[in-house]
Amino acid sequence: MKKLGIITLIAVYTSILSNDLTAQSNWEVGVRGFDLWSVEATIPIAAAPRFHPAVYFDRFGIGGYFDWMFALSSGPTGLKFFPGVGPEFWFGNDFDFDIAGDFGAEYSFKFPLTIGIDWRPAFRLTDNFDFRSNNWGITARFRFGEGVKFTKVD
Repeated sequence: MKKLGIITLIAVYTSILSNDLTAQSNWEVGVRGFDLWSVEATIPIAAAPRFHPAVYFDRFGIGGYFDWMFALSSGPTGLKFFPGVGPEFWFGNDFDFDIAGDFGAEYSFKFPLTIGIDWRPAFRLTDNFDFRSNNWGITARFRFGEGVKFTKVD
């Protein structure tokens, strides 16, 4: 089980740091906590919704959500709302597979920080068909590619 977790984390970080993604702007990495704790990223995809992978720690699991972003026409510039959907894989004594929604709101500050709140209800498709509605979260993510330059110091 530990090996699978390490391999999953390496795969997620490798995909985040690949050349194709570092050339794109506005990808984010951060933490999410409340009902379930996770490390997350948001990755923009050209002409499509953003991809939103997560690695959960309370019960080891991985999820990947596709979110469609919306803003209010006369609202604050950094405020966005999103519906989304994606698979979740849960490991441990039992393996579980869920199809989850991802609904939330987030605010991107003028400096490279995004905060948000979301809800991820899910339908469990393994063993017994079940509905889970307890996955609420508060996120804080650092935004790369926008007004942030890393330079080497002497």
